[in-house]
Amino acid sequence: MPPKRFDAEDSPESCTMEALIPVINKLQDVFHTVGADSIQLPQIAVVGTQSSGKSSVIESLVGRSFLPRGTGIVTRRPLILQLVYTPKDDMSYRSKEEGTLSIQEWGKFLHTKDKVYTDFEEIRKEIENETDRIAGTKKGIAADPIRLKIYSDKVVNLTLVDLPGLTKVPVGDQPEDIESQIKDLVLQMIANPNSIILAVATANTDIATAESVKLAREVDPDGRRTLAVLTKLDLMDAGTDAIDILCGRVIPVKLGIIGVVNRSQQDIMNNKPIGDALKDEASFLQRKYPTLANRNGTPYLAKTLNRLLMHYIRDCLPDLKARVNSMVSQVQSVLNSYGEDVADKSQTLLQIITKFAAAYCSTIDGTSRNIETTELCGGARICYIFHETFGRTLDSIHPLTGLTKMDILTAIHNATGPRPALFVPEVSFELLVKRQIRRLEEPSLRCVELVHEEMQRIIQHCGNEVQQEMLRFPKLYEKIVDVVTHLLRRRLPATNTMIENIVAIESAYINTKHPDFHQDAALVTSLLKNSADERGFGRPANRRSVSRGLTVVPAGAEAPKNAVKANGDLNDTGLARILEGESNETSPANQIVDMRQPLTPQKAVNLLPEVPSQTSSRKLSDREQRDCDVIEHLIKSYFYIVRKSIQDSVPKAVMFFLVNFVKDNLQSELVAHLYKSDHAENLLNESAHIARQRREAADMLKALQKASLILSEIRETHMW
Repeated sequence: MPPKRFDAEDSPESCTMEALIPVINKLQDVFHTVGADSIQLPQIAVVGTQSSGKSSVIESLVGRSFLPRGTGIVTRRPLILQLVYTPKDDMSYRSKEEGTLSIQEWGKFLHTKDKVYTDFEEIRKEIENETDRIAGTKKGIAADPIRLKIYSDKVVNLTLVDLPGLTKVPVGDQPEDIESQIKDLVLQMIANPNSIILAVATANTDIATAESVKLAREVDPDGRRTLAVLTKLDLMDAGTDAIDILCGRVIPVKLGIIGVVNRSQQDIMNNKPIGDALKDEASFLQRKYPTLANRNGTPYLAKTLNRLLMHYIRDCLPDLKARVNSMVSQVQSVLNSYGEDVADKSQTLLQIITKFAAAYCSTIDGTSRNIETTELCGGARICYIFHETFGRTLDSIHPLTGLTKMDILTAIHNATGPRPALFVPEVSFELLVKRQIRRLEEPSLRCVELVHEEMQRIIQHCGNEVQQEMLRFPKLYEKIVDVVTHLLRRRLPATNTMIENIVAIESAYINTKHPDFHQDAALVTSLLKNSADERGFGRPANRRSVSRGLTVVPAGAEAPKNAVKANGDLNDTGLARILEGESNETSPANQIVDMRQPLTPQKAVNLLPEVPSQTSSRKLSDREQRDCDVIEHLIKSYFYIVRKSIQDSVPKAVMFFLVNFVKDNLQSELVAHLYKSDHAENLLNESAHIARQRREAADMLKALQKASLILSEIRETHMW
C-alpha cells in the first residue's frame, strides 16, 4: 500500500524507522560498485523543467549552495544525493572521516573514494568536472550518475536524484533529439515502482500544463507516489494566490502539494545565505498563506520527504530481502559454473579430457543427462541416417533403372560371340546384374559421409558442463576439436574402403544358388524345359545340354499356360506371356531347294550393310522379347537380394569401423595428444572473457552477501 500523507510532527515510530534510510544508502553504495541495476532501491527522483527551481529546492533541503549554476541545461548527468544527518556528538561517521571532528558539514564523492570535501565550492567544481568527463563539454547528457554524500547536522536523512531539466528546443551544441534523450532518461529513473516522484512546477504558470506533472502521470497515473512542489510562490501576479492548488483542488495528487519560496537570481548572485532565505520564506507564508503556513515551506518538505521515504523503504523491505537472497543463489550458481582457479593443471586437464570423452560417448549412446528435446542429436541422428535416410534411398533405386531393352539384348548378343544363341546365356545376366549392383555403392558411401558429419557435430553438442569448460579454456577446446576431427578423418578411408569392398564382394560372385534366388531361377528353368518337352525338344536324341546356360530355351518352345501360376512372383514379371507365344521363324532345315533349276544370276554386293549400334531402335521379335523379359525378371530377383544385404551390412560396417572405434579410442587419443604434450600448461590458459565474468560474478556475490548482511541487521519489529 502507498504511504499516506503525514503530518510534520515527529511520530513515536520515527526513532526506530530513522535507521532505514541509512540502510538504503549503504545498499546503494554496495550495488553501485558492481552496477546491479536489477535491485530497485527506494529513492526520491526530482523532475522539473529547466529554470523551474529544481536546484534551488535541493539546495534548500541541504542548506548549502553547491550545485552548478548557469543558463540553459546545467544538470547533464543524474546526481544521486545522499543526505546523512550527523550531529556533532555522533562519532559513528566522524571517527571514520579524517579531519571531520571539528567541522559541521562535509561531502564525499563515490568516484573520488575517501577524499573529503569541506568546501562546497569545490563540490560544485567537482560535479562540473565529472559531468564534462563523461558527458563531454557540448551540452550533451549521460545516464551514468554522479554519487555524492553530504554529512551535516542540519539535514534529514534523504536520498534524492537530481535529473536533467526537461527542455523543448536544443540550444548551442545540443543534439537535435535532446528533448527525447532527456525524457527517456527521466522516465527510466521515475519508472522504478519504489521511487517517489518529486514533480517541481512553478506557481506563476498553469500547473495543469507542467511537463513534470505530465511526465509523472505517464508512470504513476493514480498519483500514488507523486509529490508536487510549487516553487516561486512570491512571483505570482498581484491579486492571485495558490490556495486552490495547494489544497489539491486543481490537480489531485495523493501525496500532496507543497509550496516553497526559492532564492531569486539576484539573491544567488549576491550570495544570500540559504538560512536567511528560509527565514524570508517562513515570513512570506505566514503573511500570504497563514492557514497553510505550517504545511508548506522547505522544512516541512524535508520532513515530509523523509517520512515518505522511510515508509516506502519499510513497505518494500520484505521484497527487497527476498530479491537479494534469490540473487545470491543465482549468482552463486553462475560463479560455480565458471569453476575455481586451476591449482593443479595436470589433474584439471585429465579431468576435462575424461569428462569430454564420457560426454561424447554418452551423447552417442543416448545416456546423456542433458537430453535434447527439440531435435534429434547424437546416436539418434545416426540411427535415423541408417534406417530412414539410407534405407529410403536404397528403396528408391529400381533394379532396372538405366537399363533398356536394347542394353539387355546387346548383352545377350555380345555374350554369344560369333554364334547365334540357342539359349539365354548366363554371362549376359551376370554382366547386367553386376552393373546394377554397382549403383548401390554411391548411396552407401554417402551414408558414411553423413555419419561422419554427425560425429563431427556431436563435438558441439556434448553437454552443458563440458561446453562451459570449453568456453573457459579456448585453446584446450580448439585442440580437442583438432584431435577428434583428426581421429574421425583417419577412420574415414578405412570405413569407405570397407563399404566399397562390401559392394565389390557382392559383385565378385553372383550366387545363382542363393536360396532366395535359386527358387526363381529353378522355376523358370523347369517351366521352360517342360515347354520344350511338349514341343518335341525334350527327347533324348534331340535334347542339348548347355553347362553354362541359365535356361534350355529352344527357339519355338511353348509352355503350358497353367505352369506359370506355380510362382506368384513370376506372374508379375510377365513370364506367362513369355511362354505363351510361338515362334514364327522359319527353320533352314525346312526350306527345300530345287537343285535342278539353274541358278539365277544375282547382282553383286559391293558393301555390307552398316552394323546396328546399341541405340538403334527397332521392334523386337518375339524371341528377343522373351529373352529380355527373362533377364529382367532374374535381375530384379537378384538385385533385391543384394540390396537387402547391403542395407544390413553397411550400418554394421560403419558402426564397427567408425562409430565404435572412435568411442573406444577417443580418450586414449586425447590423452596421447594433450595430456602428454609439452604444451599442456598453455592449454589451460583461461579465456579473458570468462576470467572477467568470474571476477564480475565474484564481486556481485560479495556485494549481495554484504547487502544481505545489512538487511539482516534490521529487525522486523523495528519497522512496525
